[in-house]
Amino acid sequence: MAKETKHDRAAPAAEDRTDRHDVGGMNTGVAVIGFLLCFLAGAALMWGYEKKNHGAEIGADQTSTGQVAGAAWDDSDAPVAVSSKDPMWGNRDAPVTVVIFSDYQCPYCSKVEATLGQVKSTYGADKVRMIWKSQPLPMHPNAKPASEASQGVFALAGNEAFWKFHDEAFKNQGALTQDNFEKWAQAAGVKDMAKYKAGLAAHTWAPKVDADMADARKVNVSGTPAFYINGVFINGAQPFEKFKQVIDAELGKAQAKIGSGTKKDRAYIEMTKENFKAQPKAEEEEGDKEDTKTVWKVPVGSSPVLGNPNALVTIIEFSDFQCPYCQKVEPSLQGIRSKYGDKVRLVWKNEPLPFHPRAEPAAELTSEARAQKKDAGFWAAHDKLFENQKALADEDLWKYAGELGLNVDKVKSAMKEHTYKKDIDADMDVGEDFQANGTPHFFVNGRRLVGAQPQERFEKIIDEEIAKAQALLAKGTKPSEIYDALIKDGKGPGEPEKKTVALSNTSPFKGGANAKVVINEFSDYQCPFCGRVEDTVKEVIKTYGDKVKFVWRDEPLSMHPDAPLAAEAAREAYKQKGNDAFWKMHDKMFANQKDLKRETLDGYAKELGLDMTKWAAALDNHVHKAGVDADMKVATDAGMSGAPAFVIQGVSAKDGYFVSGAQPFAKFRKLIDKALAEAK
Repeated sequence: MAKETKHDRAAPAAEDRTDRHDVGGMNTGVAVIGFLLCFLAGAALMWGYEKKNHGAEIGADQTSTGQVAGAAWDDSDAPVAVSSKDPMWGNRDAPVTVVIFSDYQCPYCSKVEATLGQVKSTYGADKVRMIWKSQPLPMHPNAKPASEASQGVFALAGNEAFWKFHDEAFKNQGALTQDNFEKWAQAAGVKDMAKYKAGLAAHTWAPKVDADMADARKVNVSGTPAFYINGVFINGAQPFEKFKQVIDAELGKAQAKIGSGTKKDRAYIEMTKENFKAQPKAEEEEGDKEDTKTVWKVPVGSSPVLGNPNALVTIIEFSDFQCPYCQKVEPSLQGIRSKYGDKVRLVWKNEPLPFHPRAEPAAELTSEARAQKKDAGFWAAHDKLFENQKALADEDLWKYAGELGLNVDKVKSAMKEHTYKKDIDADMDVGEDFQANGTPHFFVNGRRLVGAQPQERFEKIIDEEIAKAQALLAKGTKPSEIYDALIKDGKGPGEPEKKTVALSNTSPFKGGANAKVVINEFSDYQCPFCGRVEDTVKEVIKTYGDKVKFVWRDEPLSMHPDAPLAAEAAREAYKQKGNDAFWKMHDKMFANQKDLKRETLDGYAKELGLDMTKWAAALDNHVHKAGVDADMKVATDAGMSGAPAFVIQGVSAKDGYFVSGAQPFAKFRKLIDKALAEAK
C-alpha cells in the first residue's frame, strides 16, 4: 500500500533523524513516511550558519567552472558521475565531494541548507566541494520549473550566480513563480534577460534537469534530499554531526591517497569507486523502518479531547487546518473512533505551519469555539474547517462561526487580536520539544506515527497498546492513570544547549538597559547568514521590547576580509555618538554587505556626521581592534566558532541558551520565554 506523508515546518534536523522526500514508497527514519511528501516552506525559515577560519562564500574567480568560465572537466567515470556541466561550490580539486540531489519545493531540502552552510564554513572550498543535481519530485509542481530556472542561471552566468539564485529560491520556497525566477536571475547576475526569458519559455534547460534525474535513478536516489560524499550515501536532512563524521573520514582517506601519488583531480573518482554501494530501490526495501517503538512523554495538558477521558489509548495529534494531509488522514481517525469507541481518545495540538497563512486564524476560530461551547464546540468547528479546507478566508471563517451557532463578534475579535496565540505557541513548543516538526504528526500512547497514515497502521499500534493498558488495569492501575502510567518511563524533551559567556556592559545594545535577560549576538558584517538573521532580530526586539537587552558582539570570520575593519568602523561610530549611531552604521553595512571597503565606510561616517579626523585616526591605527579581538576571545572560550551565534541568558545566570545560525523566530521565542521565566 502506498504510504502517505506529512507537512514539515522546516525546523533544524533532530539528532539521528532521516528527513527526506521519497518518490518510491518506503524510506528510513522517524520523520518521513514514504510517498508524496508535500510542503511549501515559508520564506522566513531558510537559515544558515558560518564558521570562522574557512571559506563559506566562493566567488566566480574561484569556482566558475563549467559552461560560463574556466576549463571543462569530467568525472563521469565515477559511479556518481559529475562534470563541469553541474553547478559547483568549492574548488575542482577539493579532496571531498558532496553530490546533492535536491528539490526546490521540498521542505527537507530547505531544512538541510543550513547544515550544508555549516559544512561549507567548517571545511572551506579547498577541502570540500558541493555539486548540485536537480531531483524535482512529481508531487511538487513548482520544483521542475525552479530547477530549469536555476540551471538557466548557471548556463548564462556561472556558479556564483547559480548559488545566489539557489539561495533565493530556498529562502522564498513558497513563491516559486516565473516572475520571481526572472527577478532572482537578474539579481544573481544574468545580463541577457531576453535570452533567459526565451530559454525558460522554450524549456532550453529541461534536458539538463532530466539528465540529473536520470543520474539519480542510476544510483537509486528516489527521494530528496540525498547525498553522496565521495560515494558514501547520506539519506535525508541529517544533522551536521552526521555529515562531519563522513567528511572527516573521507578527508583522511583522500589526503592519504593523494599523498601516495593519486592526482588531486582523480581523487574523487578513485574514492567514489571504493566507497560506492548501490542503494536498494524503494520498492525493494522491506519492512517499516519508522521508529514506532520508542515511547515519548508527550503531555496531554489542557488540549481539546475527543472521546473517553479514561480511554486505554491516547492519540495526540499535531495538526494544521490548512494542511491537505491533515485533512486526508481524517477518514483514518474517524474509522478508528468507530472501531474502538471508548477505548481511544484523540487529543488535538495546534501546529499551524508558517507557509499556511490561514492555519493560525482557523486555529483562533476553533479555540474561540471551544471557549464558547467547550470541547464539543471545538470538534464541531474542527470538522467544519476540514470539510471546507479550500475556503478559509476571514469571511469564510465568520460564516462558519455563524453556522456553528457561535457569537460571531467574539470570533472576529479573537482572530483580530490573536487571543489564543499564546496557547497555539505553547502547542508548537511542545511539538518542537518532541520533534513533531511536521503535520499531521501523532503519538499513540507516546509512540510516534508520522503522516497521513492508513487506518491499519494506527490499528497495529493501538492493538498493542490496548493489551498493555488492560494488563495495567488488571494490576490495579486506575483508568484515569493509564496514560501517565504507560508513558512514565518514556523520553522527555532534550535540554537546550548552553554556553557560558562573559557579559559586556560596554557593548552596543538595543532594548532595556536593565532587562533581566540578555541576548548576546556574535556576528560578522560580511557574513550572509548574519545578514539573513537580521529580520528575525528585529522581530525579537519588536516582540520583547525592554524585556530583553540585545547586545552586539563582534565575530568577524577569517574568510571575510572586510569584516574586521567593518567591526572597527561600527565601534568608532558607537564611541563618537553612542547606540543610535552604531545601529545606523550596522544597518547600512548589512544593507550593503558586498561593499565594505574603506571608502564606502568613510561615506557612511560622513552621512552620520561623525568627526572624520577622529574616524580616520581610529581606523588607520586600528584603535578598536583590541575590543573586537576581546569579543572573539569570548566566543572562542565559550566554544563558539561561527556566526551568527546567540547566547540568551538571565543577567544573574552563569550560562545561557545557545542558538547557532540564522534560526527562525520561533526558536528564539521559546528560549527567550524560558530565560525570562527563570529570571523571575
